[in-house]
Amino acid sequence: MVSLNNKAVIPTRLELDSEFRFRCHPGCACFTRCCRNIEILLTPYDVVRMKRRLGMSSTDFLKKYTRYAEDEKTTHPLLYLRMDVEDDLYCPFVTPGQGEGKGCNIYSDRPAACRYYPVGQATHRIMDEKNEEPRHDEWYMIVKEGYCLGFQEDKKWTVAAWQKDQDSTLYDDMNREWKNIMMKQDLPKADKNREKRQQMFYMASYDLDTFRRYVLESRFLEMFEVPPATLEKIKENDIELMKFSIGHLKYLLGISRELKLKPHVAEAQRARIAEMRAQEDADREARIAEAKRAKLEK
Repeated sequence: MVSLNNKAVIPTRLELDSEFRFRCHPGCACFTRCCRNIEILLTPYDVVRMKRRLGMSSTDFLKKYTRYAEDEKTTHPLLYLRMDVEDDLYCPFVTPGQGEGKGCNIYSDRPAACRYYPVGQATHRIMDEKNEEPRHDEWYMIVKEGYCLGFQEDKKWTVAAWQKDQDSTLYDDMNREWKNIMMKQDLPKADKNREKRQQMFYMASYDLDTFRRYVLESRFLEMFEVPPATLEKIKENDIELMKFSIGHLKYLLGISRELKLKPHVAEAQRARIAEMRAQEDADREARIAEAKRAKLEK
């Protein structure tokens, strides 16, 4: 997703069969201008594609090319591509200018936001017809910057045709579950476990190489049931690890229990919760009794 210039957004809802005219190519006088001084929100799949393209670990990629922020509504950690301050705030993977040899240097592995442009994508959750299950409502709009000459070209598209041409549907499929999690309201900022949860959320979403070490080298496998076939896949396959991390995030936020604790761990957890609740009940009764005594003494 790109942080859109609201003045450039045409306020018309587009569906998959909606049409628009656009073509971007090195011959455009504005070529690569849209790659400067922008906010590109990265998804886990974006990070996987780019860090593999560059032959880097996710940890090193995040340190060098991204910056961290926090969603004001959900408190979930967000990741943005860091613009190059030494190159007029251009994307670090772009060679600025017009003509041969200019443009994106990682084009086949560029983020989803870049693939969609000049189409903007909006996603929000609505309830199904029976008001029982949430589902995604995805729709689109055109982002028409004043400097962009691509809209003067004759090439006509539907949104669906543009998705296919830019290979963005693969990214949508990979990102959909994570987007659903990102729309889940987090715990209040005053929650005592918030910082720890944020660190885990960040690691499981973006820093998959560190998450892999966490799964394999910590007490994770002593606590959770992970089928041997799944374990073998996540040892080497980043995509399988990303899918596994989504299940962990759902567990972390209480969305689902696809990831299961081992029986003895679950039993110990239930015992701790029961003990904690019993103590809370005892404390409450003691406070009530003290209040009654204080009242009688008056």
